[in-house]
Amino acid sequence: MKDATFAPMFARFDYIVIGGGTSGCALAATLSQNATVLVLERGGSPYDFPTATDIGNFATTLSNTSPKSWSQLFVSEDGVYNTRARVLGGGSVLNAGFYTRAGDDYVKEAEWMSDEVEAAYEWVEKKVAFKPPMLAWQTALKDGLLEAGEFPYNGFTYDHINGTKIGGTIFDDAGQRHTAANLFEYSNPDTTAVYLHATVHKILFTTKGRPRPKAYGVIFQDSNGVLHKAELAKNAMNEVILSAGAIGSPQLLMLSGVGPIAHLAAHGIKPVVLDHPMVGQGMGDNPMNAIFIPSPTPVEVSLIQVVGITKFDSYIEGASGVVFSYSWTRNFFDGVLNYLNEMQTSRATTTTSLSTQSITDFFKSINPLLNATIKAGVILQKVAGPVSRGHLELRNTNPNDNPSVRFNYYQEPEDLEKCVEGIATIIKVINSRAFSKFKYPEATIHGLLDLILSIPTNLRPRHVTSVLNLKQFCIDTVMTIWHYHGGCQIGRVVDKNYKVLGIDGLRVIDGSTFLKSPGTNPQATVMMLGRYMGQKILRERETFHKRNEEA
Repeated sequence: MKDATFAPMFARFDYIVIGGGTSGCALAATLSQNATVLVLERGGSPYDFPTATDIGNFATTLSNTSPKSWSQLFVSEDGVYNTRARVLGGGSVLNAGFYTRAGDDYVKEAEWMSDEVEAAYEWVEKKVAFKPPMLAWQTALKDGLLEAGEFPYNGFTYDHINGTKIGGTIFDDAGQRHTAANLFEYSNPDTTAVYLHATVHKILFTTKGRPRPKAYGVIFQDSNGVLHKAELAKNAMNEVILSAGAIGSPQLLMLSGVGPIAHLAAHGIKPVVLDHPMVGQGMGDNPMNAIFIPSPTPVEVSLIQVVGITKFDSYIEGASGVVFSYSWTRNFFDGVLNYLNEMQTSRATTTTSLSTQSITDFFKSINPLLNATIKAGVILQKVAGPVSRGHLELRNTNPNDNPSVRFNYYQEPEDLEKCVEGIATIIKVINSRAFSKFKYPEATIHGLLDLILSIPTNLRPRHVTSVLNLKQFCIDTVMTIWHYHGGCQIGRVVDKNYKVLGIDGLRVIDGSTFLKSPGTNPQATVMMLGRYMGQKILRERETFHKRNEEA
């Protein structure tokens, strides 16, 4: 693992993996067993600041959106704050740690081989998955879900089954996080090169003497602004693999000349390698809505441990005692305001006017002294799927800048129905006997809904009717749970083997290929996919070489 400033100006590898994130780490570690692999990660290393990933620093690390931080802020055109990981290990370095598998139906629909999937999950779990401690607040949430009718109780399991369960976590007993970067412990150090702060500018293609374009290398830039070139070694099985995530992968395809032709032309991208109208389409982000519950008694610091997997396709989860200090809250919202100002000044296109009034009002009313830490928990609902879809397009041709993304939260009525049922279930949990000691007796649901409406959870307008109308409440207070996906979807941009349609030597293996989010929380499946496809690619490679030897 080295900084890209130490990378040679030119090098050749069997595989070039763009993005050392949740899937890229698992993929590269697997491929290194039988091939040479280059991993290009635009961010730094989680090992530089080990305590930043501990459970107690979750909020601080996630909300640090300074220019070199691991968390890159973006605001979707829907007016919802969001984050992209910019660190080796990807989202697994920033997330709330819940580890749980995709359901059997999901595996069947993806046409994955179930025994291979099982083996790949187990490979991941040996390094990163643990059983959570389950203290008082999480236990009350579990019992409250059962009291609210979310049966049966399935105990501790990684499996995705209807009812209430305790899932896995990537935090160990000491509260230390284990991330996708830990999967490099499996890699062959002699065949793996990982470069950090390496921003890929474009994928290189050739059409010489071929009926269709073939990827043969990449251009990447180090932190000193120096450009480097890496090419595939001469071998028909060698490939460039995009694992830059649901924002990065479609963006980089477009920057490399693969995407909707009119859009590429509008940004002066030349040459257009392939008119691929579905690149950037089908973007989905599972909407999350939450209720914050101040507690009369102290609560443990816990992130997601329990989930209610409902029959109406909403997932109910909770966290407690997360430290919301005035200083980081202030820093985060200052970051949002700066980001919006930059967007306004650099914007050629007009966009929905996003209101920052709620942020200004919030800081007038907040008392810095009261806010050092809050005894409270938060219960959230996440809509499965979702059915509502949006799209991603370039703002400019700078690979460091965020593209423009619209997710169209709650555009489809069935997503909204699921939210309403989810919030109604949360209300039952809050009112349950099991949860009573973590809620002030005088607190009303009306008051708790009002509390969330007074916090600038997004930049969308607030309606006075929200407290009385759960549909309006869902629309007004929607947030992300960071499970966005799509943009290089299977069957539209890539085939069942994750090969980009119409191009040779190029695959996309990450969450951008998903048609919907797997399980209640996707990280387990994204890591599994890296391992699963790495194994499959190595088997294909071996078969090819055997055939050649026989010939």
